[in-house]
Amino acid sequence: MRAPVREVPTSNIPSSSGGPLLLLLCGLLLGCSREKPAPPPPEAGFVTLKAETVPLFVELAGRTAAYEMSEVRPQVSGILKARLFTEGGFVRAGQTLYRIDPSLYRATLHQAAANLDNARAQREAAAAKAERYKPLAQIEAVSRQDYTDAAAAAKQANAAVAQNAAQLETALINLRFTNVPAPISGRIGRSLVTTGALVSAGQADPLTTIQRLDPIYVDIQQSSADLLALRRQLAAGGATPSSAAVKLKLEDGSAYDLAGKLEFAEAMVDPQTGTVTLRARFPNPKAILLPGMYVRATLSQLTTRNAILVPQAGLTRNPKGEATVMLVGPGDRAVLRTVTAGQTVGDKWLVTEGLKPGDKVIVEGLGRIKPNQAIRPVPAGSPPQRSGGGADKGGQG
Repeated sequence: MRAPVREVPTSNIPSSSGGPLLLLLCGLLLGCSREKPAPPPPEAGFVTLKAETVPLFVELAGRTAAYEMSEVRPQVSGILKARLFTEGGFVRAGQTLYRIDPSLYRATLHQAAANLDNARAQREAAAAKAERYKPLAQIEAVSRQDYTDAAAAAKQANAAVAQNAAQLETALINLRFTNVPAPISGRIGRSLVTTGALVSAGQADPLTTIQRLDPIYVDIQQSSADLLALRRQLAAGGATPSSAAVKLKLEDGSAYDLAGKLEFAEAMVDPQTGTVTLRARFPNPKAILLPGMYVRATLSQLTTRNAILVPQAGLTRNPKGEATVMLVGPGDRAVLRTVTAGQTVGDKWLVTEGLKPGDKVIVEGLGRIKPNQAIRPVPAGSPPQRSGGGADKGGQG
């Protein structure tokens, strides 16, 4: 016999609207029983420092100067008859530039030649007379005084020949100087005199100027204080003199294609500017560099053997202006250190104090890192790692 089914009143069943409320309360109770996970330490990309041999470059101001310069002046006086060159053109050594009226000097030459012929004739007569008197004096047919006078006259005649020969050579040279030659090869400037002008030997004003532009000099100015510091650095050891090429930047900021070589440094300081002049020589086949141009010269004067270079991204400055770097410290914690960085070498800072080979300088992720903070160091340039993996969870404890 089947037992009778017992009916349950519908008023005892909870309403469906109360279910979500119960679930929410249960979730809150369960959430309060768990701790919030700590964020993973920030990733820090680092580079390991090493000692390097690095040439140290400086950029200094300079001006170009002609390799050779000659002011053309006449060596004889007279009226200028012709100019035989093109202003601004190239002339070669020995080329005739001007011609001075030669009439007076040609006549002087002829006179000197005639005087020489006369002196030679007198020498022959005096020599013959002395030869005739010599045996006669031995047999006392003539007095010895007469022979002595004849021999002396022969010697005087011989000296007169030499004097007139020298005067003839001088006249020939003066006649040659009526053609004014170029003393050097180079670019000639404008003519400062015109045809028909009276010029004189030894005049103060030149006729024109010639400059040799290939090669060309660059006179570089360096302060005596910098030069003194350089010499002290070389004397202290750890650095050697450099012989690197000199590079130029022109007035418009463009680079000059050809490199130059440092020739010498002057052994005196300009008392007005406190600088020492360094002279470099540059090839200038296209005459791009002209005398008097302002340039910037980049050169290396010494090479340091134990340089510590830090990428620029890894070095910052505090409010005091001091250079600081962030290092990977013991226990993978960030360590802030103050260093001395005086100059850049390419895209890096040269650090002279505060770092040593083997230090790990953080160059990536610095915006998320604070001093003494736990970090996850990785070599700079490594691909980023995703957080939340098993390693991170294990590190949270």
